[in-house]
Amino acid sequence: MRRKHRKMQSNPELDITAFMNLMIVLVPVLLLGMVFSQVRMIDLNFPGMSAGDPPNVDSFQLAVTLVPAGLTVTDGERGLIRQLPLKDGNHNLSGLRDVLMTIKQRMPDKTDLVLEVGGDVDYQTLVEVMDTARSYRTVVAASVIEAELFPDVSLANAPEEGKVHVQELGKVL
Repeated sequence: MRRKHRKMQSNPELDITAFMNLMIVLVPVLLLGMVFSQVRMIDLNFPGMSAGDPPNVDSFQLAVTLVPAGLTVTDGERGLIRQLPLKDGNHNLSGLRDVLMTIKQRMPDKTDLVLEVGGDVDYQTLVEVMDTARSYRTVVAASVIEAELFPDVSLANAPEEGKVHVQELGKVL
């Protein structure tokens, strides 16, 4: 007698171990990569572009003029506050910070500033001046924090006659 041999039919199991190992490594790497790919954005306000009430003429209009020869801090109503010429070939950012801190102490509610930029100023210098005008580092309760100066920075073109001289012409306010 002959025996019929039946082939055993079995369902093969899927081996997904390699795929699971890939996912266990890939997901955390992608999540960590998202943190490092954040883009910093700087909010800019342009004078005359906002739709609202007209500005008060008697208000204090703080302006910082940035030209290759240095920095000038002015008030639209009263005129020149302080001129900061180049210091060792670089813009005097520490002097600018001191002037703005003094103004902020006298006017704590003021948050806006117009940054007038000359044509030959490079982008890195512009960003450094904007960062200096927005905030400064200070120590409070044994922690280093970023204290606010003038976070609402508007950009404008510097006037052609905006030259900075080597002498200082005035006190802060």
